Amino acid sequence: MPKPYMATSLPEHQVAELHRLMNEEIKEVAVFFTDPDGFITVWNRGAEEMKGFTAQDAIGSHLSMLYTEEQKSKNWPRHNLDEAIKHGFYREETWRQRKDGSLFWAQISLTALRDHGGKLIGFSKVTLDLTDHKRLESCVKEREDTKRILRAANAGMWTWRPGTGQVEVCANFMGLLGHHGAPVDMTLAQWLGLVDAQDRPRVAEKFARAEADGPGSPLVVEARMRRQDGSCRWFYMHADWSREKEGDPFILSGVNVDIQALKTAGEGLRQAVVKLEEADARKDEFLAMLAHELRNPLAPIRSAAELLKIAELDPAQVQKTSEIIARQAEHMTGLVDDLLDVSRVNRGLVTLEKKPLDIRHIVTDAVEQVNPLIEARRQRLALELSARPAMVEGDPKRLVQVVGNLLNNAAKYTPEGGHLLLKTEVLAGEVVLSVVDDGIGMAPDLAVRVFDLFAQAERTPDRSSGGLGLGLALVKSLVELHGGTVSCDSEGPGKGSRFTVQLPLLARPGRNAAPESGDAALAVDKPLRVMIVDDNVDAAQMMAMFLQASGHDVAVEYDARRALERARAESPDVFLLDIGLPDVNGNELARLIRAQPQTAHAVLIAVTGYSHERDRKTAMEAGFQHYLVKPVDPARLVGLLAGMA
Repeated sequence: MPKPYMATSLPEHQVAELHRLMNEEIKEVAVFFTDPDGFITVWNRGAEEMKGFTAQDAIGSHLSMLYTEEQKSKNWPRHNLDEAIKHGFYREETWRQRKDGSLFWAQISLTALRDHGGKLIGFSKVTLDLTDHKRLESCVKEREDTKRILRAANAGMWTWRPGTGQVEVCANFMGLLGHHGAPVDMTLAQWLGLVDAQDRPRVAEKFARAEADGPGSPLVVEARMRRQDGSCRWFYMHADWSREKEGDPFILSGVNVDIQALKTAGEGLRQAVVKLEEADARKDEFLAMLAHELRNPLAPIRSAAELLKIAELDPAQVQKTSEIIARQAEHMTGLVDDLLDVSRVNRGLVTLEKKPLDIRHIVTDAVEQVNPLIEARRQRLALELSARPAMVEGDPKRLVQVVGNLLNNAAKYTPEGGHLLLKTEVLAGEVVLSVVDDGIGMAPDLAVRVFDLFAQAERTPDRSSGGLGLGLALVKSLVELHGGTVSCDSEGPGKGSRFTVQLPLLARPGRNAAPESGDAALAVDKPLRVMIVDDNVDAAQMMAMFLQASGHDVAVEYDARRALERARAESPDVFLLDIGLPDVNGNELARLIRAQPQTAHAVLIAVTGYSHERDRKTAMEAGFQHYLVKPVDPARLVGLLAGMA
């Protein structure tokens, strides 16, 4: 198989950019990269044209193929690499060999590349073919062939005469700086004035040292030079001492080569290394957390399995052990499902089944899912739902997942007995949903990246709340698939958090666009006055929240006598009565409600755990019109009330 043009571990889009820079912008300069052992990994078009080796020839080969046999016998390739490792940079000017065996005079710059940790990751090498410059260095006046070479190399020549202080600069170089016209004569101070102020002292010092050392001391430096428009570009400057003729004073003749593209490529490589290091750190952190989360359920599963194997257990113990295994296996399944869900969304494999729906009914389903966790932590959840329909076009299942993840996150990071608020508003063409908690809060840097994958792993040092930190990342992806945005605000640790989702308002839903959630809880045109009577406080409050989310006016009582007193004053339209009340059972309460003039015509709905037909018949005889068996389907109940309204 042919060797690839570029062999590198950079991400694909950065490889493409490096490929473009190397082959389109700096093709007149031979540039290549190697791994730490000197094997070539990147080979640009300039190297191919200068040295005769194609990319297929070069990539995967050792850089020693570019040296003459004599140079290889003196171990020059290894020596040069060692010098670059030792000093960070190695330069030399010497003969090099092309593929066809011919030699050319080369100016070589070899740089050791290291990551932020100081680890050697390879080398970059820049080669300039100075053969023509070597032959023409005694010529100050430009000839047409010299101009062509300089233009092709994006370079310019200059000569400094220390005896007179004069610097002669060729027209091509002045053109590279945006000053088009004839060659220019200037003083050394004016020449240094073209150098960017940040690099000027360093370049001036190079000139001073070259003058002090005299012939045999070349000048080599990289610096930014200012263009006429105020921008700067990087140039590689190399100059040698020579005489125009025997007996003349020595002059310093140099060439400046534009290496801006090479610098840009190097910066891109450095940025790529940083991103790879960050991604690697996040990967390691996630794998450690995944192992931690999987060990938690595996420990009781293993203990239960060993117990079943070695002990004689009575049926009650077997039942308890089986429940532990099932519960922990379900937890592990949830972890795996979260991983798969995030993967599917991020790879674009999720198809949304969008339909017009009221976000208030999404809230109803989400609260139902998360309420067991909220109750277990003895937290208080308040709902503030918009009075007007909050219509959006979305996938009911996925939007319930969004709201459920936000509520679950708030409950996990709020201490027991804390407060949660879920609020919906319709503002300026958007449906705005907010989840607010008074929990542990977060530092500003975490609030900025809390929706990144695995970012939540750092939110609590002991990770006592569990989870893989995928929930909020999934929220962000799903909200964006719905054309919305999600943000996070916190005043700091211990000051709670606010998560805000903004979705486009569906201003004109179609004729058949009834708001849906799950099996379609219908929005009501006229709110009903509903009274719930149930001695189970949690069940009564939960049902009240469902009905309030649908727009109804709901009252809750926990015993029959108080319910009767309040009913006479408020005359509810509908009663939801638990049959198994402690003082007066639901059937007797129904008869008492029918006997009161204020409530005689109300709709009575039985809500009970008794499902036998004789129980249903008894309830109907007591005056109930509807009979619902616990657990009641919220969508069915809300739909039933919507039909009455």
